[in-house]
Amino acid sequence: MKRNIVIATVVAATLVGGGTATAFALGGDDESSAAGKSSVQLKHDDSRVNDDRDDADDAAEDAADDAQDRRDDARDDRDDDRDDARDDDRDDRDDRDDLDDAREDAREAQGDKAENAAEAKGAKVDAAEAVAAALKAKPGTAVSVDLDDENGGLIWDVDVLGKDGRTWHSVQVDPGNGKVLGSHVDRDDDEGAGDDAAETSRIAAALKGSSVTAGEAAKAAADKGKVTSVDIDDDGARVNVWDVETTSADGTESHWNVDLTSGKVTADRYDD
Repeated sequence: MKRNIVIATVVAATLVGGGTATAFALGGDDESSAAGKSSVQLKHDDSRVNDDRDDADDAAEDAADDAQDRRDDARDDRDDDRDDARDDDRDDRDDRDDLDDAREDAREAQGDKAENAAEAKGAKVDAAEAVAAALKAKPGTAVSVDLDDENGGLIWDVDVLGKDGRTWHSVQVDPGNGKVLGSHVDRDDDEGAGDDAAETSRIAAALKGSSVTAGEAAKAAADKGKVTSVDIDDDGARVNVWDVETTSADGTESHWNVDLTSGKVTADRYDD
């Protein structure tokens, strides 16, 4: 969950920049729109390339099956016992198809978990260290940090509100060695700004009294698994936590709430 850029102008007067810088070497153009190549390159299962297309095909096939089932049911109301027997045979085939679908879903879920585990394992530099490196390159306040796969390369993407209180920087940090690969300025989009005003006010008010930084939130949840994302939770009516995502050794993802003031970690009640 990435923070909305529209919050930049409202939180400008409330956020205080900070963070402890580490001794990571820095690289990349200050405002480059293209990040350098990550040292962590991922190997994905080629069979997953066509997952989206396969899902679309499966959906079409399911729709066709549903339509056929409805036609079969209408015929069943008129047909005799022999038709009912044939229906039973079709039902058996449908049951087998459902079992095959369930197995395929299980294989895809297992593939997703394996990919999650590989990404988490590839990040030798943790989320807190990535935040520190980003703040050294672009001083200010880190509002989010996410472990992302971009074109087969793994990066930490850190959103930083600059010390001028107006400029948002997206900083890419190499998860293998902590080097800053590049950064660019996020531009505000005026469309929908009015609709986001209430949400923006809640976030600004929460961050004004916050004593727990994004890096500290990552450290607080580190014993729950590999932290792969830290962001402000702006889904509810009241914003008072960092939303932290962790990945276990087997690739299972979990969400945690880290209190903005106390740093207390609790399980996300709405985590699926």
